[in-house]
Amino acid sequence: MNPEISELPHTARHFHIQLSPTPRGARLARLLAVEQLHAWGLALDLDAAALVVAELAANAVTHGRLPGRDFRLSVYVAGRTLRIEVADARGEAVPEPRLPAPEHESGRGLVLVAALTDRWGVIAGPSPRKTVWAELDLV
Repeated sequence: MNPEISELPHTARHFHIQLSPTPRGARLARLLAVEQLHAWGLALDLDAAALVVAELAANAVTHGRLPGRDFRLSVYVAGRTLRIEVADARGEAVPEPRLPAPEHESGRGLVLVAALTDRWGVIAGPSPRKTVWAELDLV
């Protein structure tokens, strides 16, 4: 056995799943992520993490959907950081957080993500995909 590998800390946790780009898929992304985070027993605001997953998945379903293409949810812990990633098939549709007009009923999701997370961003590729990610520092 490789002694370097056997001494690695057991703090890295990963969860990945492909989901259909439907409202049901977005809802399932939130439910599965919350269940996984609960099972890991992390010291974080679980409601904030659930909202971030919900918003990123909803955006993938609403703005990143292409017929026949799933979206991918990844949740993992590295050191003291929880990273949430949602990849979809619309790389050209780069999200921007902006407040909509007060009379609009939607469009505030990324503003919430920016407010609830410590960092977030977008990674292009591989074509035609993009990945929107958000990080929460663990307590």
